[in-house]
Amino acid sequence: MAMPRILLLLPLAMAFSQASAGEPTPPGPLTTGSIPAAASQPRDAGALYLQICAECHGADRLGITGPPLIPENFGRLKREEAANLILQGRPATQMPAFADRLSPAEAQGLVDLVFTPPAETPEWGLERIRASHLALVDPAKLPDHPLHGADPLNLFVVVETGDHHATILDGDRLEPLHRFATRRALHGGPKFSNDGRFVYFASRDGWISKFDLHSFQTVAEIRAGINTRNLAVSGDGRYVAVANYLPHNLVILDARDLLPIKLIPVQDETGKTSRVSAVYAAPPRQSFVAALKDIPEVWEIMVADDPLPVYNGPMHDYRMGEGTAREPGPFPVRRTKLDGFLDDFFFNQSYQILIGAARDGNKGQAINLDVRQRIAELDLDGMPHLSSGITWERDGRTLLATPHLSKAEVTVIDLGTWETVAKISTLGPGFFARSHENSPYAWVDVFSGPNKDAMHVIDKQSLQIVETLRPEPGKTAAHVEFDRYGKYALVSIWEDDGALVVYDAQTLKEVKRLPMRKPSGKYNVYNKITRSEGTSH
Repeated sequence: MAMPRILLLLPLAMAFSQASAGEPTPPGPLTTGSIPAAASQPRDAGALYLQICAECHGADRLGITGPPLIPENFGRLKREEAANLILQGRPATQMPAFADRLSPAEAQGLVDLVFTPPAETPEWGLERIRASHLALVDPAKLPDHPLHGADPLNLFVVVETGDHHATILDGDRLEPLHRFATRRALHGGPKFSNDGRFVYFASRDGWISKFDLHSFQTVAEIRAGINTRNLAVSGDGRYVAVANYLPHNLVILDARDLLPIKLIPVQDETGKTSRVSAVYAAPPRQSFVAALKDIPEVWEIMVADDPLPVYNGPMHDYRMGEGTAREPGPFPVRRTKLDGFLDDFFFNQSYQILIGAARDGNKGQAINLDVRQRIAELDLDGMPHLSSGITWERDGRTLLATPHLSKAEVTVIDLGTWETVAKISTLGPGFFARSHENSPYAWVDVFSGPNKDAMHVIDKQSLQIVETLRPEPGKTAAHVEFDRYGKYALVSIWEDDGALVVYDAQTLKEVKRLPMRKPSGKYNVYNKITRSEGTSH
């Protein structure tokens, strides 16, 4: 009996799937088939693509079961490495070597094809979004209480990018409760419903998944974009907003079933479009706030059923409903025009003030979202990772601390005066900062460079490094998260043969070590839904 065609096509399709995500898949059986031997003259790349790639990745290269094969989605895959990956395969994955079935010229032809941008800008409209929807569990059949016996608010969701899984961890017993496969290349961090019952994931390829933390099952999925940055859940738990690099839009989903409600094209008043760097929920404001990559604006999308009128232009008297620039309909967008591009944000606890920085800039800006104006300029260079910033109280003042992606330093700023209070020298550039209201310490990693195995512990009052931990010498230590009480601090060994290392948050002594496959991030339900000052929002 002939092998089904999809099995014959899967191996090469998986090559690009894995390269675009930058991670291996679990070992699995290799498939073989009657793909013709390499000819003396290279076969046409377009015909080869349709034969061995299209069934998983689509004839339009926008993805089906596999990810899109377009340059925007290749992530860390370098063009000069792609042909060798096809020919030599990838160990411990479903991608075999194709050197005996494709010539080097044919492999290079496929590389040239998929690295060529599509002739027209790809679209992924409401019709295709709706068609991708998967209703996996009848909501009426979901349990009305947790089935696992653990504290539902002290669970951790651990994303393991090494083999594209997630683990649900009991934050009291520090034991895994459940492990399940996720969509490939999750990005932007999972987000929770306002009661902590559900967790929502976004993959770089646009798949949004809703997972029930009471019964440990995926409830629904939908593909909301081609290249997605992240998602956010509204403060009232009713809506999910999806930020897309491709297409240039925001998508609003119903949080109950993930069905699309509205697609918002992102463009300025001249028609110039923009990628969306990220979208954030601002619960006190009943809104989402979006960072734009290519337009010097900040967008605030109102989610209240009856929001105050939104005007993005002149008006005489808003009470009379006047003004040609009034935004009609649900989810109106308030546009704040800026002096430059801001694609990384931090919010104060009231969400009235946005602190932003551009990746290529030397200064940060504080923007008052109510008056839609810049109110301060901040001394922030070296690519501050503001979305990982944290705050705490010191001498009656609220401080913001942020690591820098290209500078061995943590900057501490007074959010009342906007002055720089301290610049704490570190052993290298950092990516994540974390703390907890019940902890005297802030933890900051050293994500790159020769000291990537270091984790700094900073006293929040003296602003001095009091300890530098090295959980696994020579291996990257990153991304700390606390349990809901601030008793334990969990550190990731960011390697495929990695682990979660649990520390006593007071004594800084190791308590436990749990082997995991590149645990890139872990997220505590309580800290997230209460918007803890020590964790990212």
